[in-house]
Amino acid sequence: MKRLLAVLCLTVSLVTPVRAADSPFGSDDLIAKANAEGSLVLYSVNFAETEQAWITAFNKRFPGIKVQLIRAPGGQLITRIRSEAATGKLVADVIEYSDRGHLATMLDLYQDYAPPNAADFKPEAVTDPHKLWPRTTSGWCIAYNTALVDDPPKSFWDLTNPKWKGQIAAVIAGGGGPPWNRTLFERQVLGETYWQKLADNAPALYPSGAPATDAIIRGEVKVGAQQTNIVLPRIKDGAPLGCATPPEGVPLTSYGAGIPVSARNINAARLFLNWSLSREGQEAFVRDSGGFSALKDPPLPEGIDFKIMKPWYPNMDDYAKLQESYIAEWNRINKYRQ
Repeated sequence: MKRLLAVLCLTVSLVTPVRAADSPFGSDDLIAKANAEGSLVLYSVNFAETEQAWITAFNKRFPGIKVQLIRAPGGQLITRIRSEAATGKLVADVIEYSDRGHLATMLDLYQDYAPPNAADFKPEAVTDPHKLWPRTTSGWCIAYNTALVDDPPKSFWDLTNPKWKGQIAAVIAGGGGPPWNRTLFERQVLGETYWQKLADNAPALYPSGAPATDAIIRGEVKVGAQQTNIVLPRIKDGAPLGCATPPEGVPLTSYGAGIPVSARNINAARLFLNWSLSREGQEAFVRDSGGFSALKDPPLPEGIDFKIMKPWYPNMDDYAKLQESYIAEWNRINKYRQ
């Protein structure tokens, strides 16, 4: 009898369809409805190359869903979101935004949502556990031009060495979520004197990471703290770049991705986010874009020394409360005017 019961249980397990709870992407019903919708609109602050690679990986799994990408820098994107929402014309089905302080003021624009693997993410990386999730996580390294630099800086403090005066590319503190998070890290981990010591080396200031990294590649400057999801893909493409892991810590910025209450393609949006936040989706981002993952057991980007890496997430109260005053102080020290 026991053997018969065991055979029956095995037979049932072989023919029972996978339940929604067993799927990393959602139920069969959700997938069917998403395919019926057939498309979604994604607003993102991510680099276009990053999103296109991610969309390509998504379409290998779900080829029937077209993703229309609308990409803009943080300031432009948040202005567009607020303007469209105020007039009832927000067309985004998914929004990916980097500044979690700004996101905290916009939660009413988002509907409740959580991915199937919600419990797998680090709590400190989640903007709001009912609406917004860390689809993207970016980090920093010390980048340098390998054709021009024989003895590269290996730490944030190395960038304050006078030998690098006039040769540093720096992204402004107000250049979006990751640069602000790096600025907060510098103040809270490296100390109050760090901003001034770096400013004494007369860094060239850039509005965002892509032009700063490209300036290092062209040799207009030689070194600088830059985002790995800009530097590592360019290294893969053959650019003369190196990427040192700073031992003082790697400031990590988890973006917030969610679905607006006005979304028209809700099922496609949920499936897209479920896939993006799944292990498969996070591995695709880390592999193709050189970023990080906020999973508790994350995939790791190649080119980062994890033996010395110290992940650093900001305290979100400090992130929001100190942002305006600290950026103003950083601007004053660096003689930067917008």
